Amino acid sequence: MLRKALLFISLISWSVHAHCGSLYEDLGGREGIATVVDNFITEISFDPSIYPFFSKTNVPRLREKLEEQFCMLSGGPCEYTGDTMEKVHTGMHISSAEFNRTVELLQSAMDDAGVPFTTQNRLIRLLAPLREEIIRR
Repeated sequence: MLRKALLFISLISWSVHAHCGSLYEDLGGREGIATVVDNFITEISFDPSIYPFFSKTNVPRLREKLEEQFCMLSGGPCEYTGDTMEKVHTGMHISSAEFNRTVELLQSAMDDAGVPFTTQNRLIRLLAPLREEIIRR
């Protein structure tokens, strides 16, 4: 009985410890974030409903700014140097459905990168407040 109790306590301790890292670390640092961003750009390029919003985008700049933004928001050693989300998205008239589809593409990109669901939720929770700066602009 004592052995089972110790095993149970060890598993709980390991589980709590496994999720105590910074979000930046849990995303895999710069390399992990770069993978997520590359996957995200690929997802966008194959989505007929979202790609038109990005068809004239400078992809290297998009990649750089997304990496900066995800790194900064996740507590990494980066500073976001891009424009505000409002400025970037003004005139695009993005609907809630299109915004939600883009979030789904980001989730798929993180799935492909092997990012655990709980870690995905932590990043999305930090990105969620940007919604109001993006839709219907």
